[in-house]
Amino acid sequence: MRKQLSNMLIAAGLLAGALSAACAAEAGKIVFVTGQVRVADHAAALDGTVREGDELSTGADGYIYVKTVDQGFLVLRPSSKARIVTYHIDDKNPANTRVKLELLNGVARSISGTGVKRARQNFRFNTPVAAIGVRGTDFVVYTDDKTSRVTVVSGGVVVSGFAGGCGPEGGGPCEGGGSRELFAGQAGMMLQVERGQTNPQLMRGQTLSPSEHGAPARPDEPIGKIGPSGNAGTEVNLDAQKSVNVLTGNKQVNQSLTPPPPDMKPPPEVVVVPPLVDPVVPAGPAPLPPVVTPGPKEVIWGRYAAIAGAGVDTKVRDELATGKYDNPTLLGGYQIARLSSTAYVAPREGTAAFVLTGSDATLQRSGRSLVPAAVQDAKLTVDFGARTFQTGLTVVGDGVSVPFNVSGNVTKLGELVNTTLLTDTRIKGYLGGANVEEAAYLFQYKGTSVTINGATTWRR
Repeated sequence: MRKQLSNMLIAAGLLAGALSAACAAEAGKIVFVTGQVRVADHAAALDGTVREGDELSTGADGYIYVKTVDQGFLVLRPSSKARIVTYHIDDKNPANTRVKLELLNGVARSISGTGVKRARQNFRFNTPVAAIGVRGTDFVVYTDDKTSRVTVVSGGVVVSGFAGGCGPEGGGPCEGGGSRELFAGQAGMMLQVERGQTNPQLMRGQTLSPSEHGAPARPDEPIGKIGPSGNAGTEVNLDAQKSVNVLTGNKQVNQSLTPPPPDMKPPPEVVVVPPLVDPVVPAGPAPLPPVVTPGPKEVIWGRYAAIAGAGVDTKVRDELATGKYDNPTLLGGYQIARLSSTAYVAPREGTAAFVLTGSDATLQRSGRSLVPAAVQDAKLTVDFGARTFQTGLTVVGDGVSVPFNVSGNVTKLGELVNTTLLTDTRIKGYLGGANVEEAAYLFQYKGTSVTINGATTWRR
């Protein structure tokens, strides 16, 4: 009887485990695999599914590319081990998105998908010693159980050692006083964290980069290649490369019509040694990254009323009616709104200058009709460390030129607001974009003899 009960309990346990595995959400598909690679308890196979909770491991010759459900990528290079802790994407309500990855040892590359970009505040990439958050990003990590090193291909990261309120159990970036940011524009730089170290070190030295730890990038890595200089290169469509190398059992079958690159050799054994360079301490604020290819516009504006002979912006009106945007702010016949699915995440230091890319304005002199006007001599500068902005422009129309100059604050939500609420000068706007490459605002000036209103769009 006891034996029968024991067998029943074992069977129930196995069934529960099988059901749990079957119910685990899909995180992505394997679009490339070569060499010895395992996912969970089985050999990796092309087009195989990777689920939440799965552990991925590669042998000395193993590479695996996983295309995530939100069109991002996780690349694991030789002699590495990683885990998909959580990969839940909620396109309808990005605030519910949760993504957490762990690199236990070796080298991995993470390229943010659309779901992560919309909910960067809910993404976490852990190593044994550090937490990594993103700014809409493509980055490479090397780690063992004592040291982690991070380089950035595009966008930026925020890195923190595990200390204080930043623990491995958390989700989202750790952005306390001990964290540090790194952007792709900081050429040749990396962040290093050692076990027990609170503040990451900003370092220079190609020999210390993740790609130099016996796990170089293959020439066919997705999106952007990492060359000897660490710069991004030509985009690659991995969907067209599913036939390259397929792992079947213990045999590797090359199904590609193109021979493998001649320089692909087994990586040499590498001994990790302490850095031979001194940490680089920047003399001033860290430079911001160069402008990258922007994603979809986060902020829209248009006329909500017929003004100065121009009609309502029906395209903006219809877009707002989709429910994808926050409630619009109105000012002087114009309205402005931001996508409700976006989260503002900005650098904590550095300044950025923006260039005007679009505008619309009206001008009304005392006792005269409202007329269309032009915007000239526009400038906008943002100080991310001080969370302030300065902007100026000139509105020209009806024979007069009216200067408009405002200094204001940038809120934690990326809103541009007046420093003081003066009744004659007002501004309402937003910063946006994965790399804060976008800005837009409405403006108004009411003087004794003239009134101006308008809307502007900017790019870095």
